[in-house]
Amino acid sequence: DPDKWRKHQAARFKPVEWVDEVIAKDEEWRNEQNKLDNLRKDVNKLQKEVIAPKKKAKEPCDEEVAQMKAMQVEIKALQKTLPDIAAERDVLLNRIGNIVDDEVPISHDEDADNLVVGLYPEPLEAENEGEKPLLPCPLGVLEYTLPETKPLTHDDLLWRIDGYEPVRGQNVAGHRAYFLKNAGVLLNQALINYGIAFLRKRGYEILQPPFMMNKDVMANLAQLEDFDEQLYKVSGKTDDPNGSTEKYLIATSEQPICAYHKGDWIKESTLPIRYAGISTCFRKEAGSSGKDIRGIFRVHQFEKIEQFCLTLDDFEESQKEQKRMLAAAEEFYQSLGFPYRVVCIVSGELNDAAVKKYDLEAWFPGQQSYRELVSCSNCTDYQARGVETRCGVKKSQKDDAMKARASYVHMLNSTLCATGRGICCLLENYQTEDGVKVPEVLQPFMGGIDFLPFTRGPLELTKGEKGKKKK
Repeated sequence: DPDKWRKHQAARFKPVEWVDEVIAKDEEWRNEQNKLDNLRKDVNKLQKEVIAPKKKAKEPCDEEVAQMKAMQVEIKALQKTLPDIAAERDVLLNRIGNIVDDEVPISHDEDADNLVVGLYPEPLEAENEGEKPLLPCPLGVLEYTLPETKPLTHDDLLWRIDGYEPVRGQNVAGHRAYFLKNAGVLLNQALINYGIAFLRKRGYEILQPPFMMNKDVMANLAQLEDFDEQLYKVSGKTDDPNGSTEKYLIATSEQPICAYHKGDWIKESTLPIRYAGISTCFRKEAGSSGKDIRGIFRVHQFEKIEQFCLTLDDFEESQKEQKRMLAAAEEFYQSLGFPYRVVCIVSGELNDAAVKKYDLEAWFPGQQSYRELVSCSNCTDYQARGVETRCGVKKSQKDDAMKARASYVHMLNSTLCATGRGICCLLENYQTEDGVKVPEVLQPFMGGIDFLPFTRGPLELTKGEKGKKKK
């Protein structure tokens, strides 16, 4: 249904003409494929019904043989051009995003139109004096009493508890680099281990994936702009017997776990499958110049615990799974005592794979703003098609050719905790006049430590920041 796809392209603010370009290129491929099929039939018919009987009867058939050879030349030419046409069509097809769920606000403006669907804790205005419920409500018009504010931001707090060394990190690895130390390392490991324990209790299998991926596998999963803005390329000779030298560092464990079942047929009875991915992540942040320079909120290297789930090829089932994954993330942050809101992201900010994306944005009382900690996306079968992960059973036809029922699993992903951002939020919410309290649920993973005292004064301003202050 081309009109359906034009509608969804328009909702994503992408050119609807792209749909027509795909159809035109596919039509060209089909026409050429039909030519090839017909030529093969004609060659077989000519060979069996004309040339073979004439040769058997010892009659001249030079003209027919010449005709067959000409057809075979044409077949070879088509065999050469068809893959090129198919590749051109697939490039065009890969520009088309997934469908857009009905709940998603059709807009490009996140600040005005992201739909707030959850608030924790509920503000005083939640019941709205028995009138219209407060939620769901577009962000731009929602009014309520915000959580309390506090004086210090995470970068200063992490420095004061002797938790990191930004300048020494930058001396070693450049922009946005840092050393975690002492309390910073303890908090990082505590969040990782609490995250693992949290998801294991809920039946997730724990996976620690490779931190690098082959280019051809990554290309099936990442958008083109990701290669420029996010992904670090790793190249050079290794001992790889296949001679593969071009790889990319992962930006999230979602990427390698997507390919974990590459080419698999998964029994429907085994679904859903739920994985907890634990990995270091690497991002260039090329499009984030000047944002969040201080601290460890936006960095090139960080640890993350990720939820990744596979379901049946049923939209109702994957919608339920997305809600369940979001509920797990909410429960995690409620256990840590972080105030937050949940927003349904506008259509213009969805990545190509996602049908719908919820962000959980926690309250940072030092910055006096909500910041994203979780993204929870339903990608339906969009990613599964790229890595050929199906569900169901292969069905054998009468001609013995194995015909694949085009039933691809649905894939969903959700952050549980990017530990750097988790540390930032924890520090701002649990700060006191002389240190930072440790949330009760983390204390067993901190060796019983319940308080991190300040051991040094404020973090000094950089030369650039001092210059800005003077102005």
